[in-house]
Amino acid sequence: MFPRKSRLAALSLTALLTISGCAAVGPDPTDLPDAKVPASFAEGEGQAPAQVTKTAFWSNYQDRVLSQLIADGLGNSLDILAANERIRAAEADLRATAPLAAQVTGEAASASRTRNGGDNQPTGYTSTANLSAGFVFDLFGGARRAREGAAAAYASAEAEAQVTRLAWLAEVIGAYSDARFYQQALALTRDTIEARESTLQVTNNMLSLGLATDYDTAQTQALLETARADLPNYEALYNAQIYRLSTLLNQQANGVMSRMSSGSSALRTPAGPGTGVPADLLRNRPDIRSSQQDLAQALAAVGVATADMLPSLSLSGSISDAAGSNNWAFGPRISLPVANQGILQATRSRRVSEARSADLAYRSQIASAVEDVQRSQSNLRRYRQRVATLDRAAASYDRAYSLARTNFEAGALALVNLLDADRQRASARLAAASARNDASKEWASLQIATGAGAAVTAIAN
Repeated sequence: MFPRKSRLAALSLTALLTISGCAAVGPDPTDLPDAKVPASFAEGEGQAPAQVTKTAFWSNYQDRVLSQLIADGLGNSLDILAANERIRAAEADLRATAPLAAQVTGEAASASRTRNGGDNQPTGYTSTANLSAGFVFDLFGGARRAREGAAAAYASAEAEAQVTRLAWLAEVIGAYSDARFYQQALALTRDTIEARESTLQVTNNMLSLGLATDYDTAQTQALLETARADLPNYEALYNAQIYRLSTLLNQQANGVMSRMSSGSSALRTPAGPGTGVPADLLRNRPDIRSSQQDLAQALAAVGVATADMLPSLSLSGSISDAAGSNNWAFGPRISLPVANQGILQATRSRRVSEARSADLAYRSQIASAVEDVQRSQSNLRRYRQRVATLDRAAASYDRAYSLARTNFEAGALALVNLLDADRQRASARLAAASARNDASKEWASLQIATGAGAAVTAIAN
């Protein structure tokens, strides 16, 4: 028969262990609120292809240099590498949590040699050993909620790495497209310079024959120098994009410059893409998934704060052996957080407020994602229309300039009309090239807005 005190301790322990099998306190992080999204996009373009997150959408540009740069950069980008390290840190935090927290401390056995009296006295030995252990039971699910929060943080870190990857892709494609545009602008400007040099030569010949004036040659010379002045500006803008690419790719600028010199064709806007429906964004957009996991982590923190306000149970014991004498002790310990209840309640209130803020941020992220798709849809459609119109305008101005030059050389058109046609032609060609650049970048923006390419970690050259 146990003594009365021992029976009470056993009954209390049994009751507490029974309680520990109950559900964890606080909101369930896996029971997230339903996300409300529109049934369709305002200007939807059909269903998106399956597994868009694993689609290397940039290959649709059919630009070998761009694909090579992205393939190399995916494994070298400092931003992506840093995001991967944050995943490893979150994984370590997850491993550090467990439903049953155990703390074990120990002291290794030790021995000492002693001698009493003179040299002929026997030598003696003494030894001591101590071992203590403590176990904390997860009565109300606080440790379970902490583990759920760590799991949510890990999932959020994985999603954030994909967000980083998409942001990196957007910057690389944007810088590459801009660099190609400035290469094209340089080529167009050099063509304009060549045409104006020819016009100046014709004007000087006419001046020597008395068919032109010094004013005519001055105008032609000024227009020529204006075009020449554009060259260093476009070169500087081109170099800036090369340096941006080298930083994004974590490569030397000279190597990127060498690759870019192998071609100068502007990116062409591929067909499509299909965007699916807004509900697809909930699984494809990594920023939405990250925000969702942030909410789960905040809800788990509410559970942890709630469990901290309730009693806790720990079992501790120790064994010691000193000079042949064995001693041990083992028993439960109940802690009641009474004196600091005010602080604990305030902490829980803060965690509840943080969870509400995380919920609002999650809903806001969904709304922003829908906006991103609809804005990019609208922009791409209008940019394509603008490209088609400006291409026609550039072709018309090019024909007008050709006719004006023929008539001028035949003496049937004044120089001022030729120079005016020259300016309009140069402006129209640059405007058309700029519009194509805008459309090609917007196509990538729409792909990224749907979450395409988020899960692509490597691609063959």
